[in-house]
Amino acid sequence: MLVRLATTSDLPALMALLRRVIPLMHADGIFQWDDTYPNEQVFGADIDAGQLWVAEPEDGVVAGVAAITTEQYAEYAQVGWDITEPAIVVHRLAVDPAYRGAGIAVALMQQAEAVAREREIPLLRVDTNTQNAATQRLFPKLGYTLAGEFNLGFRPGLRFVCYEKRLAEQPR
Repeated sequence: MLVRLATTSDLPALMALLRRVIPLMHADGIFQWDDTYPNEQVFGADIDAGQLWVAEPEDGVVAGVAAITTEQYAEYAQVGWDITEPAIVVHRLAVDPAYRGAGIAVALMQQAEAVAREREIPLLRVDTNTQNAATQRLFPKLGYTLAGEFNLGFRPGLRFVCYEKRLAEQPR
């Protein structure tokens, strides 16, 4: 599987992926995303910042996406996190329904760890909607610990669960 930085030429495939993912999220009672977020402008800004990654299990097939950033929401302080401490943060993680169970999310989360090691930032953070049982099972399997819940100002009425992971110090 290839995990690579996204380019603007990936935007049509990413928008198609969202059109497949969002209805299934809603069917599962997960209203974290809708027709306004995330959108092409959000993904475009991620691409411009060099922080949007895609997973291709087959040549040219975009089956997953994740923004691997250093952006920590101010609301993360609600769980007692020091948001001034540098962290690699995964946002906008999605897997095409046709590829669920194929290791796409794991590969993208492993890419976040690779970015963290490359930048020498040993702390990783991620959040997910309280209704998203799949990610709440996945993150602990990858060594993330539950930190608590918070509300996001730009997604009113929703609750989110935070997880974090500290990487072991690498020998120099």
